Amino acid sequence: MSIMSRRTVLTAAGAAVTIPVAGSGARAAAPAAGRQSPGVYRYKVGSFEVTALTDGLARRPLDAGFVKNAPLEDVRKALEDAFIPTETLPITFTALVVNTGSRLVLIDAGTGGRLAPTAGQLYENLAAAGVDPKAVDTVLISHFHPDHIGGIRLKDGTLAFPNAEVVVPEAEWDFWMDEGAMSRAPAGLVNAFKIVRAVFDPMAKDVRRYKGDTEPAPGIYAIPAYGHTPGHMAFRIASEKEQLLVWSDVTNHPALFVRNPGWHAIFDMDPEMAEETRRRMLDMAATDKLLVSGYHFPFPAVGHIAQRSVREFAFVPEQWNPAL
Repeated sequence: MSIMSRRTVLTAAGAAVTIPVAGSGARAAAPAAGRQSPGVYRYKVGSFEVTALTDGLARRPLDAGFVKNAPLEDVRKALEDAFIPTETLPITFTALVVNTGSRLVLIDAGTGGRLAPTAGQLYENLAAAGVDPKAVDTVLISHFHPDHIGGIRLKDGTLAFPNAEVVVPEAEWDFWMDEGAMSRAPAGLVNAFKIVRAVFDPMAKDVRRYKGDTEPAPGIYAIPAYGHTPGHMAFRIASEKEQLLVWSDVTNHPALFVRNPGWHAIFDMDPEMAEETRRRMLDMAATDKLLVSGYHFPFPAVGHIAQRSVREFAFVPEQWNPAL
């Protein structure tokens, strides 16, 4: 058996010749598509069908403030090791639709196209997945950052999911709807408070609030995961002895914050508490070999957590499966 070395590959490439193809002169060049096909991926958790839907991504210039307790050169090295550009970080958004057989539950509602020209694709991907927004029974929110609640309303202000009950963490509601908290907010959070009010003020009397360690939707259990925001929640989806841990924003990009759970992202409102939560949930996911979905993981944002050392973990993407 012969083994191709880098040298023989390059030599072969240099010696390659072009073989004419019959009729090639009449062939027109096909125009480039210029964009991806719909971002939809389905998988099963017991009898539940989970549909991952991309809302697109935002590109954030990488500066020394993004990870507050690590040198910028270390952050760039981590991205380089993961073959990710080191000047601008792609931050993806992936919402989930859970079909329990009796209810259609949307977990987080995307950006609503308010954050970046390359985000706001949730509605078209719902259509591609054959999901009518009017058929969504429940919109279950993990926390109130704009990339999770912006899509509750269309840009004209109407409800994107007109027949859905909107269900939110009680602690998030208490914080973000508090006038005193808004008046004391640092400049970087003022716009987030304004978006929260624009989304929820017209529907305040109809919003249902839930506590941690409860079941806000059938088969979906709320796990307190505080630190990223005051009332941030993760979820455990359970059906027929199978489970999915819906990570929400326990980490941002896994190449940075799964690999380095002690790093503090600029988005975490209580960095020390967020780190404590992250380490606890990484350990739980790795020890119990749980399937994990992360809102900011690369699409389709589902896989497992592997422990590489005492303090280092890795995200292992799930193998793509064409069958349910």
